[in-house]
Amino acid sequence: MKAIVSELRGAIVSTAVLAVVCCGLYPAAVTGISRLCFKAKADGSLIVDKDGTFRGSALLGQSFSGEKYFQSRPSAAGNGYDASASSGSNLGPTSRKLADQIQERVASYRAANGLAADQPVPADAVTASASGLDPHISPANAALQVARVAKARNLPAEKVRELVAANTDTEDLGLLGDPGVNVLKLNLALDNL
Repeated sequence: MKAIVSELRGAIVSTAVLAVVCCGLYPAAVTGISRLCFKAKADGSLIVDKDGTFRGSALLGQSFSGEKYFQSRPSAAGNGYDASASSGSNLGPTSRKLADQIQERVASYRAANGLAADQPVPADAVTASASGLDPHISPANAALQVARVAKARNLPAEKVRELVAANTDTEDLGLLGDPGVNVLKLNLALDNL
């Protein structure tokens, strides 16, 4: 009986020690270091206006409507960009429903941006990302929207192109991934002109 109590006591003590270290000290240390070294990222990359109004996160897409805004890529997350329902559509390349959705989106995109009926449309303009929350569009997608946004805002197209370039994130470490235009940052920059 003494051996069982001794083993049980050792198991309880080691569980308590591991709980304190793994569930308390380690997360506190990681959080503290990240807040010291990467304050904005540790807080969720929040975007706050000059007047202190919270506008969103640079890491999460948002839906924009109206001709004066760059449009984000479509979202399959809940009612669109719902972070609590992050997911893709689960429609595969042989899905008739997906083909119909893409066909409708291509026609709508061309009409909204004044493109010819045979002009190629970037894939990210008509397909949702895997998470449904992607905050970026491709530079090609942004370039096709410049004329519409410039006209709606009575701005020179060159000024809008400059803002697109200023809000384009490059590849991570200079080689991983593709450049992407952060739509929320770009639209806020346009509103702040």
